[in-house]
Amino acid sequence: MALKSNAREVLEKQLARRAKRGEYGIIALASSTDPYLPLPEGLALTRDLLTIIRTYRFPVEISTKSTLVIRDLDVLKQIDETAILPADLQRELKRGVIISFSFSTLDEALARILEPGASSTLERLETMRACKEQDFLTGATFIPVLPFISDSEAALDTMIGTAKGYGADFVLVGGLTLFGDGPIDCRTLYYQFLANHHPELIPRYRSLYRIFHYPDKTYTDRLAATAAKLCRKHGVRNTIVERNSPQ
Repeated sequence: MALKSNAREVLEKQLARRAKRGEYGIIALASSTDPYLPLPEGLALTRDLLTIIRTYRFPVEISTKSTLVIRDLDVLKQIDETAILPADLQRELKRGVIISFSFSTLDEALARILEPGASSTLERLETMRACKEQDFLTGATFIPVLPFISDSEAALDTMIGTAKGYGADFVLVGGLTLFGDGPIDCRTLYYQFLANHHPELIPRYRSLYRIFHYPDKTYTDRLAATAAKLCRKHGVRNTIVERNSPQ
């Protein structure tokens, strides 16, 4: 994966313009690629970008599968305390930093197959707890859970309860999307995983996804309802901030 060599310059230009206009919004790291890939040059870039974000006082949301976020808690603490929130979130959020840790499963053996290079699930949980102990708003994102593998009510009960036990303020749950038919596209790679490890599930996946990138609505509605019920059971939010907060 190539790093964007001009990322610092582009970000500073964009944030300077938006800050001057008062156009503050939450910057998401990373909506497409983990911001803490185990590459020295990548880690330096991430810290530099956070420093620019701190300078212009933008809030930030970090989603990662890595323990390396610990290195930047000093900068993140400064962002948390000084960021200017968008008007529609000032009452509900009151924080400049959101840190979430991503999981598809808590099964270590399965995670090693599906998430090569990621920190172990236990390491991620312990890092989440460390962030909570530093008073960050932090949570777990089980996105995606894996149909017929890690999406049962019993599995979700364990996952959500475990996340709560490690200090999660919130738990988000979402279904698996499968895109592309090229040799390195996620649909192709995931069906290779199924063929190697769960061939008996392939017909069920074909039925669940059909010609679409996402599972059918009945499945997604059931998953959302189960997640909401289990979050209530364990006393953890299934949204990052409380909805319908008192005015």
